[in-house]
Amino acid sequence: MKIRAFAPEDEAAVVALWRACGLTRPWNDPHADIARKLGEQPELFRVGTVDGELMATAMIGFDGHRGWVYYLAVSAAHRGQSHGRALMHEAERLLTERGCPKLNLLVRSSNEGVIAFYRRLGYVQDEAVSLGKRLIHDQAPDAG
Repeated sequence: MKIRAFAPEDEAAVVALWRACGLTRPWNDPHADIARKLGEQPELFRVGTVDGELMATAMIGFDGHRGWVYYLAVSAAHRGQSHGRALMHEAERLLTERGCPKLNLLVRSSNEGVIAFYRRLGYVQDEAVSLGKRLIHDQAPDAG
């Protein structure tokens, strides 16, 4: 897998991958999420390709205190080949270069397979509760 920065012409393939991986939700417009990321640290939006085919993504961010990874996705056809692990190592490298002391992840509690994946990479569950408040109400184009 070749890891590189996201390019605007990747958008359709990225959104299709996210949908295929079950990462999109009606209240999050994936196109708006991409546009927002391109406005903040676009160099931290990475994609993976195999033979020119986009098959993986990681949206990385650093707020000066903590690093975050969102939209880590690997196509079903390319799973089990350490591509997710390679993208997480790339995220850790990029964040370490910026002086980031800790990387945080948000994973739905029902997604046991993904939780197990991150545990194998050395991530542990923090003693914290994630709270959220919607400030902008998106409606994804496919949400009706």
